[in-house]
Amino acid sequence: MGVEIHKMAIVENGAELDVGVSVGAFAVVQKGAIVGKDAVIESHSIIKASTRIGHCTEVGHFSVLGGLPQHLGFDPATNSFVKIGNNVRIGEGVTVHRSIYPEGSTSVGDHCFMMGNSHIAHDCKVGNSVVLANGALLGGHVELDGHVFVGGGAALHQFVRVGEGAMIGGLAEVSMDVPPNVTVSGRNLACGLNLIGMKRRGLNSEETSELKKFYKIFLTRSGNLSKRAEEIFNSENSPHTDRGNKFIKFFLSGERGFVRSKTLEEL
Repeated sequence: MGVEIHKMAIVENGAELDVGVSVGAFAVVQKGAIVGKDAVIESHSIIKASTRIGHCTEVGHFSVLGGLPQHLGFDPATNSFVKIGNNVRIGEGVTVHRSIYPEGSTSVGDHCFMMGNSHIAHDCKVGNSVVLANGALLGGHVELDGHVFVGGGAALHQFVRVGEGAMIGGLAEVSMDVPPNVTVSGRNLACGLNLIGMKRRGLNSEETSELKKFYKIFLTRSGNLSKRAEEIFNSENSPHTDRGNKFIKFFLSGERGFVRSKTLEEL
């Protein structure tokens, strides 16, 4: 099957469209853009020159991919990119901005879903199977590991890290790092583990029990969490599962501090 381009669409010479690509009315695909096999570019969407789209990805109406970073010192002549994976669904009015660094990229993994009017800023790294609900906002350099869910209207500060399987509640304000499989609501408030998401992803009882134990040790007590992680790795409480190991290692890096729950005394 060949490429299907609506007569009212604009596809510039030099744009690369693989077989099966569909481009709707009034959509624009600029010279230099690369669109993978069987992708769908819906009407009024704009695919900038810096964009690389994988196969079977859908780009919704009025979305703009590869736009200029919202960074005062950015030079538009910088050669940087947006890379979108395979089987990604992009809703209406979504914006994804390219990197501020030469040859750098803002990236979105496979099987992600970005709902209407969500935004991914420059240099974000979004893992596989991530969902951004309507109006979710990622500041520059945010890192989301796989299977993260970000609720509607939530905003993540630049340079925040969110671990695998975490869930960010709607309208949350997140300016600190979120460990794997943790649920967050409000302003940097950890509210327990994402137990439903863990069950759906097949975590076993040993993994769940260990994560519950480490959640209490790390997120309901005050103190230096990076130092606590180092101490646990050298103690009898060292993790026995890979999930537990990843949870502890998360605290060994990052510069923004970590979300916290209520203290044990308040529980």
